[in-house]
Amino acid sequence: MVKRTDTPQAENVVAQDLNDRYVGFANLPNQVFRKSVKRGFEFTLMVVGASGLGKSTLVNSLFLSSIYEDAKYPSPEAKLPKTVKVQTSTVYLNEGGVSLKLTLVDTPGFGDAINNTECWKPILEHIDMKFEEYLNAEGHVNRSSVVDNRVHCCLYFISPGHGLKPLDVEFMRQLHEKVNIVPVIGKADTLTPEETAEFKANVMEEIKNNDIKIYQFPVEDYDEEEEVQDLQAQLPFAVVGSNTILDIRGKKLRGRKYPWGVAEVENPDHCDFIFLRNLLIRTHMQDLKDVTNNELYENYRYQKLAAVTSVTMDSKMAASNRNPLAQFEAEKKEHQEKLKSMKAGMEHVMEEKVKQKMSKIEDQKNELKAKHDQALKHLEKMRKDLENKKNELAEQMKALEELQLATGAVNNSTTSLNSAKDKSSSKKSKSTKKLF
Repeated sequence: MVKRTDTPQAENVVAQDLNDRYVGFANLPNQVFRKSVKRGFEFTLMVVGASGLGKSTLVNSLFLSSIYEDAKYPSPEAKLPKTVKVQTSTVYLNEGGVSLKLTLVDTPGFGDAINNTECWKPILEHIDMKFEEYLNAEGHVNRSSVVDNRVHCCLYFISPGHGLKPLDVEFMRQLHEKVNIVPVIGKADTLTPEETAEFKANVMEEIKNNDIKIYQFPVEDYDEEEEVQDLQAQLPFAVVGSNTILDIRGKKLRGRKYPWGVAEVENPDHCDFIFLRNLLIRTHMQDLKDVTNNELYENYRYQKLAAVTSVTMDSKMAASNRNPLAQFEAEKKEHQEKLKSMKAGMEHVMEEKVKQKMSKIEDQKNELKAKHDQALKHLEKMRKDLENKKNELAEQMKALEELQLATGAVNNSTTSLNSAKDKSSSKKSKSTKKLF
């Protein structure tokens, strides 16, 4: 069957089905698959939320790996960090011959301070920095080795309660045009099913009322529309994470054991962990990357290039209305200002680097001093212990000598008594001999 259509350029387009013959281009998906598997895949996941909501445990449960070691919780008297830090770690995973470079972006300190004003700024700056790095890499001559470190998904952990906090709303409003936000309710095993359903409804209503754009599932791109709609209906995902393997009815399962029962991580009746894992890994990982590249990054790129173009056009329009000498003086002045600004910037960078180096040296000095003081304390303690043991040993030796002296005196008295007895017995025997 052959179909011909005429285009506006008067070109003939032929559509033909080759059902009974074989050419070979049907093997193109296999070629793409082989090249993709050989090259490997990259994915960057950001986790944001207050401490104690199970972020590290959930990530370990999602990828069935000890990506985060067992967390060491600070003591009550320990000081919490005053600022939000952005920490990046990369893990290489392999499953069935498919390699995945997983980059995890953690944000310790978020929401832990008393005053959390603009605590999202370091996170926003990190996302923009990765966009800027990718934009600069695209401008290089060799673009074949461009590394994609852009943040593809942000799991935002919400504390169990009755609704979103002002910090939750403001964070998502600031970042919803920069990254795919997937809201997650942490520690969902602290809520009953009825409380979970009510809390989910309240969260989604507040997200809608505040015009917050969270990640939307592309229903038209998937054959299983009902499955995608089920995923969309579960938002925000109420999850439970666990690194503990329990023996439940003869099966090895991940879960949390309580006096009243067991919360199974991979049981959809207990939590939404299965739905979240399907979204991130099994069904929508590539779509998250596509949305990041085709929408979020393109918006950022358009804004950056539009700003540069606008400045260039304005300068050209102004230059056309000047005489050559005035234009030369203006360009000279602009060049001098630029040099001055660059010099000031370099000096500022140098000062910052010196400050950082001095701060690092001071920290190392304090650390060495602390270790030295600790070693001195340890040596002093050992010296006191040895002194105590020496005194105890001297006392024991003294007691032993006294015991030996007492034993010798007793032995001497016993010997004298025995000799006296012998003398008396010999005298008696002599007198007896005289009588006879």
